[in-house]
Amino acid sequence: MLIPTIPTTHNPALEASLDRAINNKTKPLGSLGTLETLAKQIGLIQQTHALSISQSAILVFAADHGVVAEGISAFPQDVTWQMVENFLARGAAINVFANQNDCALHVIDAGVNHDFGPRDGLVDRKLAHGTQNFAQEAAMSRATCEAALDAGMAIAASLPGNVVGFGEMGIGNTTAAAALMHKLTGIPVADCVGAGTGLSADGVLHKQRVIEAAVAKHTDAIAPIDVLATFGGLEIAMMAGAMLKAAQLRKVLLIDGFIVTSALLVAARMQPAILEYCVFSHCSNEQGHQKMLQALNAQPLLNLGLRLGEGTGCALALPLLHAAVNFVNQMATFESAQVSEKTE
Repeated sequence: MLIPTIPTTHNPALEASLDRAINNKTKPLGSLGTLETLAKQIGLIQQTHALSISQSAILVFAADHGVVAEGISAFPQDVTWQMVENFLARGAAINVFANQNDCALHVIDAGVNHDFGPRDGLVDRKLAHGTQNFAQEAAMSRATCEAALDAGMAIAASLPGNVVGFGEMGIGNTTAAAALMHKLTGIPVADCVGAGTGLSADGVLHKQRVIEAAVAKHTDAIAPIDVLATFGGLEIAMMAGAMLKAAQLRKVLLIDGFIVTSALLVAARMQPAILEYCVFSHCSNEQGHQKMLQALNAQPLLNLGLRLGEGTGCALALPLLHAAVNFVNQMATFESAQVSEKTE
């Protein structure tokens, strides 16, 4: 496995030129707020003034987690494969929102504990029927983790277009994400865990204790890839690989909620420049997400109290990317509109 080298988007001449183009639109300076920041970021990612959003896609990675054996989820593991069926039947929230925004949706079986057989609309990259229980042993071997990263890279490399959103499905994956967050940021486990699919206060405390015991058991997991192999999921690892490759290809990365951000956290520890390519769609209602965003110095576009996953935040944020690109490309300048500029 070779981790892609991600080029920086830093380009002082282009930055200055984009600033001039944005500031010369017929509006008070800075009056489009975050849309101006977003437009400049897209220009730097694409290394051009001719900003574009083409053939946007959302990748939803699904897998199961052995740690559900510890009773850390409010839902049974079967919900993972049942929700994949719902995606394929176009009945989930992400189907509705992706369709609404003319966004391609790809559902990837990274490691669901179910045999789907050949199915239209399902990308079969199953590496195992879920991970092992990380409360007892490493979630996966280093070799399996590397295979998941490689599979994600190959998926990202096969996509047309220049915007990729990331979503996930996997009962138990908020527990994996919280463990990754704690190990990679040092934030206390109590601040990383949340209700997930709807745990009670006692359930959240139990989840916290399971993670704390697992962390104490696996003290040798230090390097990002070892942390990922020990505590992560197949969908999280495959996502991280897809993110790394998409950034290397200078695509805009739309980041969803808590679990997706944990995959990015791993990728960013491997290649810090990946953060320059990331648009954080929203701040989740899962407790740890805000703290994880702060650790990444990330500014989310939306705060809607979402905690669904599936990439729904990405689909909802996509119109803001179009707005940022369109105002740069279509809005008049003071000169072209013959509008007087500010005199002070």
